[in-house]
Amino acid sequence: MFLRPAVAVAVAFALTLVGCGDDGGTNPVEPDLTVESAGTYPVGTARFSLVDLARTRTLPTQVWYPAAATTVVAPFPISELEDEPNRTAYADLLAAADPACPTRTASAARDAVPAAGRFPLIAFSHCHECTRWSAETIAERLASHGFVVVAVDHTGNTLWNQLAKDGLPLSTATLAVRVADLELAIDAMLSGAKGVPVDLAAAVDPERLGVMGHSFGAVTIGKVTQDDARVDAALALAAPMENPLLPGVTVAAIDRPLGFLLAREDNSITELGNDFIRTNFQNAGAGAWKAELADAGHWSVSDLVGVVDGFAPGCKQGTRQTDGTPFTYLDAATGRVIAASYATAFFKSYLLADAGARAYLTSLRPTGAITADIK
Repeated sequence: MFLRPAVAVAVAFALTLVGCGDDGGTNPVEPDLTVESAGTYPVGTARFSLVDLARTRTLPTQVWYPAAATTVVAPFPISELEDEPNRTAYADLLAAADPACPTRTASAARDAVPAAGRFPLIAFSHCHECTRWSAETIAERLASHGFVVVAVDHTGNTLWNQLAKDGLPLSTATLAVRVADLELAIDAMLSGAKGVPVDLAAAVDPERLGVMGHSFGAVTIGKVTQDDARVDAALALAAPMENPLLPGVTVAAIDRPLGFLLAREDNSITELGNDFIRTNFQNAGAGAWKAELADAGHWSVSDLVGVVDGFAPGCKQGTRQTDGTPFTYLDAATGRVIAASYATAFFKSYLLADAGARAYLTSLRPTGAITADIK
């Protein structure tokens, strides 16, 4: 597979440790269970806008990052990530939603001073008609473990467009727009382009880049990874990167590590979509990883679960897409925590050469009916 030199050496070292153990195989590396909770860094977050003059697009952008040790993190309502009128609109949606479903609080210090050092960059692409912070839980976990996470609103394809009924369609044309959006965010963070705070750009390690996407975002990052050699690893949540409905991605042509987190009761993409994920994994090269979450729905990995009717599958009661029987979804908060744990282990394994993190990927943790496979 193609990896940039620093990442290639790191991954090879991690694979050696996991394969051989500490003493030639008699004492295997233990799974790194620290990924299941916040890491050692306080989490900072900052919001700004990126402007693409060529496409006449302005993208609201959120970054989560390791903050200085003296940072005091004060949780705040997640709706405050937005300006008006979206702030009040989202607060109203939360007030009407089941208290057990969507995330209501962000736990990060706004505009905190970044920690000293340079950290791998993870670029996140949100789901169809979602928001840049729809993976807030995962972003916070990654930042606390030493990653910088950047996400943009795919303008025209957001929750606010869904509410206004004026959004872009689920199409290859929209896919091209979203790919260009994510490339703009990556370029801006790696180059310190206008709009990116200087201290945040300085905190990014340009030699270690990952991408992550949920639903339509999974296809988006698949295309970005295929076309952009700077990407070192990609993680798809609850959707295949390659599928016939949105052509343009060929998994077999991607020579970087790919990860897939599958929700078994995903009635948004159905069992047909889940089978596409399994086929994506089979067709991927060395370094591919897949886990399947029992009793999880399409939105079980998202902080937006249950905030509108279309995002309901993943919280409380539902109907199994596998056999049509009623059941109770995996607890919503638990689903997000599992996704955060796996995302952290995936990127620590492939970007930071953490052998324990790689061992975690196949350890069937957190506890529950989860299957995991790795190449």
